[in-house]
Amino acid sequence: MDNRRLILVVALGFVLILLWQAWTQDQLHSSAATTPSATLAPSSGGPAVPSDLPNTTPKAANMSGAHAASVPAESANTGVITVETDVLKLKISPQGGVITEADLLKYPQEQDKAEPVRLLSDQNGFVYVAQSGLLGEKGAVAPDHYAQFQSSQTHYQLTAGEQSLSIPLTWSENGITVTKTIVLKRGSYAIGVDYRIQNASSTPYSVAQYRQLTRLGTTPGTQLVHTYTGTVYAGDVPGSTDRLAYEKIPFEEIGKAKLSKDLSNGWVAIIQHYFMSAWTPDDRNQINHFYTLVANKNQQTLYTIGMTAPVVTVDPGKTIDMGSTLYVGPKIQSNLTPLAQGLNLTIDFGIFTVIADPIFWLLKHFHEWIGNWGWSIVLVTMVIKLLFLWPSAISYRSMAKMRAVTPKMQQLKERFGDDRQKLSQEMMKLYQKEKINPLGGCLPIVIQIPVFISLYWVLAESVELRQAPWILWIHDLSQKDPYFVLPLLMGISMFIQQKLNPAPVDPMQQKIFAWLPVIFTLFFAFFPAGLVLYWFVNNLLSIAQQYVITRQIERQMAQVKTAE
Repeated sequence: MDNRRLILVVALGFVLILLWQAWTQDQLHSSAATTPSATLAPSSGGPAVPSDLPNTTPKAANMSGAHAASVPAESANTGVITVETDVLKLKISPQGGVITEADLLKYPQEQDKAEPVRLLSDQNGFVYVAQSGLLGEKGAVAPDHYAQFQSSQTHYQLTAGEQSLSIPLTWSENGITVTKTIVLKRGSYAIGVDYRIQNASSTPYSVAQYRQLTRLGTTPGTQLVHTYTGTVYAGDVPGSTDRLAYEKIPFEEIGKAKLSKDLSNGWVAIIQHYFMSAWTPDDRNQINHFYTLVANKNQQTLYTIGMTAPVVTVDPGKTIDMGSTLYVGPKIQSNLTPLAQGLNLTIDFGIFTVIADPIFWLLKHFHEWIGNWGWSIVLVTMVIKLLFLWPSAISYRSMAKMRAVTPKMQQLKERFGDDRQKLSQEMMKLYQKEKINPLGGCLPIVIQIPVFISLYWVLAESVELRQAPWILWIHDLSQKDPYFVLPLLMGISMFIQQKLNPAPVDPMQQKIFAWLPVIFTLFFAFFPAGLVLYWFVNNLLSIAQQYVITRQIERQMAQVKTAE
């Protein structure tokens, strides 16, 4: 029993080490990069299609953009358009209507500082931009993300009383007028990108809409932790019931095997810790061609994920409208679910999502009730403890019985210490006589590990808990305790709980178990305070339950001994 328990504890410690390593790779993206880079521009080779333009659609090939007929690249940086709502501040380049900068005004990079998280950026050597445009069929000129648009003004701001803000950009050539309108709404991180195509020429005009996200594969800045940062997509396979619910493509994999699929009801995204950007088509039933690209610009490797819609034809004298939605903001389930099927899966709770989802649901509802995430964690811990009350009681009864017969086990150790086989046989006889299940104390620990891991990912991935205070010195439950008070209290509680457990017979195991509270305290010192709070409260509840059960078992065994 002792050896098995030692193995279990070592395994749990190994799991905690892995979690700690994951956590120390995770905070890297808690605030987005604030660095820019060289503006993407077509190469100077004339009409050659730049490597960051798609060239296929679900139903057509030989698509091309208007970059060759655009205003020269040196004029593309003039007249940058700034847009500000209550939650977003954007910079839009008139070259292609590319969104080159996005500040999330409700999310400061650091507590008590006004500078917001900058999710999209195109400065200081870092590129992360949202591009979109039209591709002309069979050489027809169309405004891609290199074409020069015109805007009536360079500054837009959502004023008091306004619920939406529209930024129209126009492009015209050969009797074709394209109006690209960027629409923002109060309180929303979803940005509408709509196209109106007017054909005043004498010939049909065929184009396809594309949308893509382009990013440098590395993230600037000093970072401690790293959750997944990379591209993801989802969609339905046409003519099949198959659903690609959630596919990740790390940046380094894009160059090895490029994505090329036709899917409907889908979306593309680039995600990082807490924040993301995503393109979703307005027509969910539309079959789009999903693709990835790798482009080298100014000695930088840029990675692109995007999707191209089917070709549409505008007859002479006709007008058509089409559009998409760009999401640039925090990973909040209530924001993402209405936009596209499965978009909320970008909040990645790991392999135990089926457990993490109800934990987050319960945590959120407690927060709506009491308004404090720390106390919500305490209440969730109590609920989880209540669910595990019965298996925990089985464990504590087993350990209490083991504790009561420890002197007898020590006697057997002294008598048969040199004969391991005989010692094991006598120990099993003692367990049978005292009706002790030697594995009874292990199972509850094993079944709680998935809950622990699930709660870890809930705390790590939920932007709602980012910079969320609890009480006194705990100002951010998603970060480690700055004064290590909670880890120390957790270690003390673990020490007390250990005293209620039966002591190992083997002296070496006794020494190892004596050091476990210290080791776990060091592990938890770098875990998020919210997770340490859960473990500490869980220990306190366990101590209370175990104390009561241990005293009951000791009284029962004392009565049996007296009766004998």
